[in-house]
Amino acid sequence: MSEPTDQQREVTRLRERVEAGGARKYHQAAAERGKLFARDRIIQLIDVDSFTEDGALANVLAEGLPADGVITGTACIDGRRVCVMANDSTVKAGSWGARTVEKIIRIIERARTTGVPMVYLVDSAGARITDQVQLFPGRRGAGRIFAEQIRASGAIPQVCALFGPSAAGGAYIPAFCDIVIMVAGNASMYLGSPRMVEAVTGEITTVENMGGAALHCGQSGCGHQLVTTEPEALCEVRRYLSYLPSNCLQTAPTAPGVGPQAKQAQALATLVPDNERQAFDVWQLITGIVDEGSWWEIQPLWAKEVSVGFARMGGEPVGVVANNSIHKGGVLFIDSADKAARFIQLCDAFGLPLLFLADVPGFMVGTAVEKAGIIRHGAKLITAVAQATVPKLCVVVRKAYGAGLYAMAGPGFDPEATLALPTAKIAVMGSDAAVSAVYANKIAELDPAERGAFVAARRAEYEADIGLIRLASELVVDAVVLPTELREQIIRRLDAARDGGLWREQSAPRRKHGITPV
Repeated sequence: MSEPTDQQREVTRLRERVEAGGARKYHQAAAERGKLFARDRIIQLIDVDSFTEDGALANVLAEGLPADGVITGTACIDGRRVCVMANDSTVKAGSWGARTVEKIIRIIERARTTGVPMVYLVDSAGARITDQVQLFPGRRGAGRIFAEQIRASGAIPQVCALFGPSAAGGAYIPAFCDIVIMVAGNASMYLGSPRMVEAVTGEITTVENMGGAALHCGQSGCGHQLVTTEPEALCEVRRYLSYLPSNCLQTAPTAPGVGPQAKQAQALATLVPDNERQAFDVWQLITGIVDEGSWWEIQPLWAKEVSVGFARMGGEPVGVVANNSIHKGGVLFIDSADKAARFIQLCDAFGLPLLFLADVPGFMVGTAVEKAGIIRHGAKLITAVAQATVPKLCVVVRKAYGAGLYAMAGPGFDPEATLALPTAKIAVMGSDAAVSAVYANKIAELDPAERGAFVAARRAEYEADIGLIRLASELVVDAVVLPTELREQIIRRLDAARDGGLWREQSAPRRKHGITPV
């Protein structure tokens, strides 16, 4: 075998230098914080030996900038092709130079044009100010990254795992992804550093208080999943992709159908309280009807009064939107409206049927929420429901009052069916509020000793008027099912909707698009 040439030895040397990343001290500092090297993150994420790197020698002539601080290429996850971008925090804290930006743009373009998911492994201090003219303002500058992400949105899945900072303009990479997974204690997103905030506003703060993982996953809603370790974050990336197709033109991957855990399924018969004021955790209902181990809630720490997430029923992926009365009585607030609306759009973009489990008193009322714009936020949710073209199933678990019925895909929003459990009620408002609104003057005139009986009688009349049998007789609900029958009913109806998909009316749009409520 002939000896390698000088040129071949030089290429080998450069490759080794690039693959080593930054100086050893930066690797050690990262390891002390529980952080993996960017290349090790990729290895843990993907199928064995499936990564093909692009642009490894970017900016190789510069000293101390291997791969210009970002690793990009293609790989496979569970046998499916994906594109990957990973910031290397050992190289100038993962900051962006001109070649960094170009590499990120190119890999997103490849993902979008080839129709495969895009995975972002983010750990970056943002743009290098010293290189701002080269990387920031031009046609192939940093803004093009976000333009490409927006063009790709809804066409391919985009998922971000955030391991460290995502600072300044770089914070928008996570913002334009479908889902953001954040590692507690290390991950952060912010537009201005604490030093900048103090200089501009006088406020003294910390990265954690201003943009830490706990804040974004629990308060701002910018983060979707909070995890404690990097391997856990990578598992969450794989799990997210397992529910979705590679692009919007394909169908979602299926799995063998597995019934719910027997104990959870048996508990359904007595799970839902008759008293609409008695709270219960809707998690128990969801896990009692979906395939065992398949329920994966998104944004579980934010706006908890509504639960959204993916599950499988008979092996087929579905999106679930459920009011959770154990949190704030299941009332819809501004954040929960935004949370549900975005999830509905996500499922609709990638063809996942939507299952709505309604137990909602309506939207919150009062001066504070009106000033904050609950009407426009509620309108966004109802718009998302109306615009969704995937099969929808509405299950009225207990109450579905006022515009809450519309937000949960009630009969007026073309669900495949509106099913009702025996505990279901549909009305403009609950009986207490209705009696108070209609008979307020009469109640005030009555002797206190007579008021209780009068109110009870009016409540009974109202309850009879909105009773389940009345709703079924008027075809407001399509079927009344027992809790133990619910899973089979849902699976059958979603199967019928899928089988009939080709026969749905297809016509050219009469408009370009509607106007999103402000």
